[in-house]
Amino acid sequence: MSATNAPQPVKLSLPLEYQQTLFQELRAEDELVVLARGLGLMRLVTNLLHSYDAAGNNLIVIVGAEERENAWIGEALAEHAAISMSPKARGLTVVNTDSQTVGAREKMYAGGGIFSITSRILVVDLLTGLLDPDTITGLVVLHADRIIATSLEAFILRVYRQKNKVGFLKAFSDNPDPFIIGFNPLATMMRNLFLRKVSLWPRFHVTVAQSLEGKKKAEVIELEVPMTDSMKELQNAIMECVEVSIHELKKGNSGLEMDDWNLDSALLKNFDVMVRRQLDPNWHRVSWKTKQIVNDLTVLRTMLNSILTYDAVSFLQHLDMIHAAHSPPPGSTRQNQSPWLFLDAAQTIFDTARRRVYSASAKAAARESNIDTLRPVLEELPKWALLAEVLEEIDRDLYFEPPIKDDSNGTIMIMCSNVDTCRQLRDYLQTMFVKPKTVKNSHDGGENNGGEEESDEEDIHKPSAAFMMRRKLRNYLNWKRQFVQVSATLFSENQKAINKAADNRPGSVGLRGGKAPANKRRRIRGGGNVGAVMGRAENGSITQYIEKPTEVAELMAEVQITEEEAEQKAEVVQDPLDNMEDYFQMYEMQDLIVVHAYDGDQDEHVLEEVKPRYIIMYEPDAAFIRRVEVYRSSHNDRNVRVYFMYYGGSVEEQKYLSTVRREKDAFTKLIKERASMSLVMTTDPGNEDPEEAFLRTINTRIAGGGKLSATAQPPRVVVDVREFRSSLPSLLHGRSMVIVPCMLTVGDYILSPNICVERKSISDLISSFKDGRLYTQAETMFQHYKNPMLLIEFDQNKSFTLEPFADLSGHMNSIAPDNTSSDLQSKIVLLTLAFPKLRIIWSSSPYQTAEIFETLKTQEEEPDPIAAVRAGLDKDTKVEEQAFNQEPQDMLAVVPGVTPQNIKNLVMKTENLREVANMEQKELEPLVGKVAGRQIHGFFNRNVMEESD
Repeated sequence: MSATNAPQPVKLSLPLEYQQTLFQELRAEDELVVLARGLGLMRLVTNLLHSYDAAGNNLIVIVGAEERENAWIGEALAEHAAISMSPKARGLTVVNTDSQTVGAREKMYAGGGIFSITSRILVVDLLTGLLDPDTITGLVVLHADRIIATSLEAFILRVYRQKNKVGFLKAFSDNPDPFIIGFNPLATMMRNLFLRKVSLWPRFHVTVAQSLEGKKKAEVIELEVPMTDSMKELQNAIMECVEVSIHELKKGNSGLEMDDWNLDSALLKNFDVMVRRQLDPNWHRVSWKTKQIVNDLTVLRTMLNSILTYDAVSFLQHLDMIHAAHSPPPGSTRQNQSPWLFLDAAQTIFDTARRRVYSASAKAAARESNIDTLRPVLEELPKWALLAEVLEEIDRDLYFEPPIKDDSNGTIMIMCSNVDTCRQLRDYLQTMFVKPKTVKNSHDGGENNGGEEESDEEDIHKPSAAFMMRRKLRNYLNWKRQFVQVSATLFSENQKAINKAADNRPGSVGLRGGKAPANKRRRIRGGGNVGAVMGRAENGSITQYIEKPTEVAELMAEVQITEEEAEQKAEVVQDPLDNMEDYFQMYEMQDLIVVHAYDGDQDEHVLEEVKPRYIIMYEPDAAFIRRVEVYRSSHNDRNVRVYFMYYGGSVEEQKYLSTVRREKDAFTKLIKERASMSLVMTTDPGNEDPEEAFLRTINTRIAGGGKLSATAQPPRVVVDVREFRSSLPSLLHGRSMVIVPCMLTVGDYILSPNICVERKSISDLISSFKDGRLYTQAETMFQHYKNPMLLIEFDQNKSFTLEPFADLSGHMNSIAPDNTSSDLQSKIVLLTLAFPKLRIIWSSSPYQTAEIFETLKTQEEEPDPIAAVRAGLDKDTKVEEQAFNQEPQDMLAVVPGVTPQNIKNLVMKTENLREVANMEQKELEPLVGKVAGRQIHGFFNRNVMEESD
């Protein structure tokens, strides 16, 4: 073997046994790899790509990569190439916009390398032959769980496999859940991916367990934090509201499959999506109340999370905003408050949330005989005190037992769920030892600090969030003052509207606004509480609690800025970084506390770069625990101690446990299905007998004067490149039609020289009517085609009716909410009156559209792509030089003196309408002639104040 052809040595960064086994498997054969989250999927992909990149003679396409994954892969390939010193490695080229010209892309593909191409560009390049599927060495598909039969990625794989039988195909996923939904989901997915083998790697896989539980296990300390009593009360009250909402849903929609509609499922991320998916096909029949409850479930579930993450003041502010959002809009006569606001549990939520922030002082009330005297309570989150305690423990450890020198930095890393929590923890850690000196210590409610030194100066050394919470309360009271003014104005308007409606409607007896008695029982029950409980409206729902001015003044006086607070630097919201040298310097890694939000695969990078010795998981995350395990097992010389914090008996704990359980169940189901899965044998369209292919094109329908016809060429459809966002081109290709992507000016699909189709989804149809675009499109279609058609296509998973889209089309009248679908219908009627020859096709789904297109093409000749592209363009000008901006041309066309013959001269010779309007008559005459020039000049220079005689 000559030196030039010898395989290049490749250095890989796969230290663990399961990673090496998987890599060898992937190099040997095509397969779908489903790996548990957090086990280093991207590391595996980058090593695999590097092994092909180092060879230097491959053309590899990555499908389905997101922007940050592209950045990661590019960086990793460059790093690998430098370490392996591979002279032939070329790294990653990202093709993600149309800014690269066709010629440039063709040149890039011819040179080979590794490309990450967005699906829309890739499918067009494959169909136009710009990228020949035969030249591709292989495809690497990321996020395989997202690939469904109608997706662009499935279309790409079909085109690739039809033309290229020998290229490899590797698919990756770290989310097993979608593979277990539906009937035979794994087999269906394998068919979409054109693969026969699946490789499953859960956390409980023997090789994975051995790799991660060897000699060097990470030291984990689990800390269960008890919730405060008020947090428990809040959580139970919200859970009760969720339970009642689910019960109401079940009662109102008995015909649906509702086994999964329970409290346990309600904690999952996608519960509201799941409910909505089941209700979508009947959304037009669903009652208004059901729609309201579906929205409420989303709100209540975010509230459950907010109890544990927001501080007491922010949570109260969040509740105020939710309450305001659920009040009827001004001028509305519909009393559309959410059903949960009528429950006693809702009263508990609002009262408890207020009690965590401020409460009445018993002594002051007795002394002044005034119950409305308030003092701040400002309950702190229990995790804050524990976090301070853990940091103190780490400090003590570092001081008394200096660690053995190893490759870790002494950095402490705190991980939490989102950026807001990061900001909150940063504020707390910066100000926990700043003590505002007040007459009486203001944070004596709900704090659980244990294990601190007991001495006279205990309070001085004890960390506390008093400073931060007082600042937040000041901001909240200022915000509430403005908020109350706006609310009061809106409420008074709203009340007037409701009272008027109650008076004017016939048959409305009593106080309660004359609403249909569907919800009467509940409202009367609420009404019974009006006398007993403060804060109920006439109809039984909870009213917005507004503090009295005296109360606010007292509270503000309580949290006035003290000397210590005044000395603190203002909170930096956005730093312009102008004076970096004065304020910034490099810290020693030893002294650093990094507060970071969980960020998926990116966390692996953070661990590798920060090399922390201590990790505090402020909130639980199963995937991150595995990332730490992989990180620890991969580096023998880096010791890590993990503190794992969670609220005992909370939603947070349940969520974490159910996530782990669901993943385990998903893998178990997948293993069972793989054991009994039939082998997918696909028929190869390339080996079809030519005679058979010809016979399939014979049209035997000769009824109604049709002729017996046969075409040797397969049916062809010219498709606008912008249409590849939809699934229709993929389905047409699946029906053995040749798809020709072109940049069309007129229409979206050209089926024959006579038939042009403009496709509209419902949302697109509504926006086209609003901006008048559809009228122009219909006009241009009639100019160039004999049979223009408007295709109105519905979503296959939704109801085949216009009613659910009522809320998209604008005017929402409070009394008659159904008038919007008729509004859309009336616009369609006006369109047909304006264009009587326009055919309208109603299609319930893309599948039906593909069938309709096939039927429409039977008696027709095949379209000419060149003619289709030229339609709508001027005969003499090239595509690039064409003036596309139609609106100014339409405005110019109605000016007296401008004709279809002379408008072209004006458009070509002038920049814009202003230039035409400012031209003198002698300048206009050479362009449009004497008479027209005089008319145009007269029109633009006429004094509008003078009446024409």
